[in-house]
Amino acid sequence: MSLIQSTDDLAAFRERLRGDPVVTVDTEFMREKTYWPLLCLVQVAGADEACCIDPLAPGIDLGPLMDLMRDRSVLKVFHAARQDLEIFHRLMGELPQPIFDTQVAAMVCGFGDQVSYEILASRLAKARIDKTMRFTDWARRPLSDKHLAYALSDVTHLREVYRKLADKLAQTGRAHWLDQEMAALTNPAVYETDPADAWRRLKIRGKSRRFLAAVIELAAWREREAQDKDLPRQRVVRDETLLDIAAQDPDSVDTLAQVRSMSRSHAEGRHGREILEALGVARARNVEDLPRAPDREDTPQGLGPIVDLLKVLLKMKCEDAGVAQKLVASSADLERIAAHDTAAVPALEGWRRELFGDDALALKHGRLALALSEDGRHVETLPVEHADLDDDGVPARG
Repeated sequence: MSLIQSTDDLAAFRERLRGDPVVTVDTEFMREKTYWPLLCLVQVAGADEACCIDPLAPGIDLGPLMDLMRDRSVLKVFHAARQDLEIFHRLMGELPQPIFDTQVAAMVCGFGDQVSYEILASRLAKARIDKTMRFTDWARRPLSDKHLAYALSDVTHLREVYRKLADKLAQTGRAHWLDQEMAALTNPAVYETDPADAWRRLKIRGKSRRFLAAVIELAAWREREAQDKDLPRQRVVRDETLLDIAAQDPDSVDTLAQVRSMSRSHAEGRHGREILEALGVARARNVEDLPRAPDREDTPQGLGPIVDLLKVLLKMKCEDAGVAQKLVASSADLERIAAHDTAAVPALEGWRRELFGDDALALKHGRLALALSEDGRHVETLPVEHADLDDDGVPARG
């Protein structure tokens, strides 16, 4: 089984791949005990050869692999690329370019929401993927031939999956749809973790601005601590404990120790001191300068029927086009469209607007109606003629 464990072998493999316009890539990593993913294995397949690369091998330099990832003449094909790209972004300080994500392509081609690699390999490559290795500890050494065979299957069959999806995109004229999705997926901002934004991961709706100030500072402190010590966030302070601390706003070790799930020893230690310092910073902040917490209750009342109609339209449009609904718009997006014509949602941009967004606004403003087909089995859209429209094309209300 082909396992690369030296820089010389990796450099030679890189040279053998030169001239290959497409490579398939996958990674195996562990993250249960760390903040940053621990890269344990990289699988790469060209047209004639597939290898596993051992990033944990003593003395190995991954430079030749990074050179391949940076080579813009080579298309890098992944399945569900987000976490793989996060790893390469941390290793390289940049993202592999260009890329093709077969999971996203499958959503564009009508295979449903977040379809698995196993399903695509079965349907498009007629291959059966052994799932028994899924929960392997990839950091353990040595890896058996069975482990390596499983890992390589993630890139060998991926080539055929890619070919079939690329053909489908070309046939349907949707290749530019995927280009837009890959541009978004390779935006470096997606992979930059700013502790100042860590609070957005927490469920904090319906609370005061002063509470929000405390959450922002505490979440930023926890994020920095998790990054510095390479620990999962929940190992530093659990979400519920962090929110309890923000709600009670303790100003001393004694009051901090009274917070649920906060032991006295923890309160008296370094974490306790830093938590109290963060709360002090929060108290000094001008609440008027704080961002607003997301709150779906901000959506004006009475829009439920409009949202329901938009859901029907979305389902109809996506079924007709063979596109996964989740890729076009979420329920929250529909609520925002119902509330605001210029909502900053993907459904009102690019190919999504062509497919759904323009008709969604027309339906909202009465320029489009939904009706059952003559056989009663399908929903259709019908244009609505209005004698009186305002300058924006909205029916005038008498």
